[in-house]
Amino acid sequence: MLASILAFLGSLLGGPFATAAVEAFKAKLSADNSADKIAAGLAVQKAQIDAQREAVEQSTLVAEEGRWGPFVRWGFAFPFVIYNAKVILWDRMAHLGATDVLSPDLLSLEQIIVAAYFGHSAVTIVGRALARRKA
Repeated sequence: MLASILAFLGSLLGGPFATAAVEAFKAKLSADNSADKIAAGLAVQKAQIDAQREAVEQSTLVAEEGRWGPFVRWGFAFPFVIYNAKVILWDRMAHLGATDVLSPDLLSLEQIIVAAYFGHSAVTIVGRALARRKA
């Protein structure tokens, strides 16, 4: 009964950590000898720690970005996306218009925006992987 309730809550909350916690708790309930119970108890603790770590990482990400972070990023990206869609889709693919040659300043700005978007994600992912490896 308790396992089915936990399974329902795990599927409701979603995520691999909730599923791992439910499986570890099921193993703890069905363990026969003390060695299996200890191993299952450690698995439950590990799943709980992983879930807490994920929650802390998500709250840290929200705290670092703040309220206005997504709007600022959207404000920089929107004109960039519209301009490139016009140049690529309208001018180049559909042959329905013509755009003047880009100035070197605009091309540099586009490169900076692309590098900031994709570079930030790459640096964040590598940093998290290195932090996990140290811990």
